[in-house]
Amino acid sequence: MINLRTYVFLDSLQAQLATFIGSTAKGFPPVPGVASLFVEIAPGLSINRVLDVALKATKVQPAVQIVERAYGLLEVHDQDKGEVMSAGSAVLDFLNLKESDRIKPRLASNQIIRAMESYQCQLINRNRGGSMILPGESLFILETEPAGYVIYAANEAEKAANVKLIEVRPFGAFGRLYMSGSEADIDAASQAAVSAVEGLTGVELVKKK
Repeated sequence: MINLRTYVFLDSLQAQLATFIGSTAKGFPPVPGVASLFVEIAPGLSINRVLDVALKATKVQPAVQIVERAYGLLEVHDQDKGEVMSAGSAVLDFLNLKESDRIKPRLASNQIIRAMESYQCQLINRNRGGSMILPGESLFILETEPAGYVIYAANEAEKAANVKLIEVRPFGAFGRLYMSGSEADIDAASQAAVSAVEGLTGVELVKKK
């Protein structure tokens, strides 16, 4: 049985997020403004079959296919929103699931650090795939479970404020987002990201004991 951990449609990839995906993913880079779909499942190896279904059913292009020990993640995109939505429908039909069967995301962590110190900026910058955080800026950090939903948070945050995307990691046990900017912009971005994730519906995540 395949568990649908993340299923999220992005109507328009924002410029920084699209560029980040294009520079870090191993597939076909998206450009700003395209529609995008992220799907995360368990077990991870099944993501190969799921992506095959999406590609054979539509003309979408894949940017991401990640197979981990427990989870698998894919991303597909296209200028035509209808193609991306059709890819999603094909995936759901193959899995014999509905969008409402996805796991409802949980915010594992939500932090803002104000007036960042130089030394910590240096540490973060050495491990980032996006822009650099500068001393004195505020830093917004968000963790989601399942991991894939952090992409939706990043896209909505970028829509809401003039912030810099430092790092986004939509795979693993938790998804992680780092953004920096002025205090006011970071406040607006964090509110947009949190509201976006909390507004998603799905099945409550059951933790194993």
